[in-house]
Amino acid sequence: MAYVDGFLVAVPKAKVEDYKALARRAGDVWKEHGALNYVECLADDAPYGELTSFPRAVQAKEDETVVFSWVLYASRQDRDAIIAKVMADPRLQGDEWKSIFDGKRLIYGGFEPFLEL
Repeated sequence: MAYVDGFLVAVPKAKVEDYKALARRAGDVWKEHGALNYVECLADDAPYGELTSFPRAVQAKEDETVVFSWVLYASRQDRDAIIAKVMADPRLQGDEWKSIFDGKRLIYGGFEPFLEL
């Protein structure tokens, strides 16, 4: 059964183009190593809620937007193997991401789908 990694991060609006370039490179790497799908989305209709919301979850500031992304794999086994390759890939090594977003506010997790229509 398929497996999904989900990510949520706050990105400064002034750094969105830098994030897009990094995401394009990361997506190419994920796909080359076997991911079935790689999707990055900029918040368009995600208001700051009173109690919970996407922006609140990552403590987004006024000058930041929220990015929601996911990677699709054929299985959890495939995901584990692909992640190991992605993390070792030299194209994604280094601290470039630190100048684009705050990794301490990155939310991520693996999910097993239970319904697909």
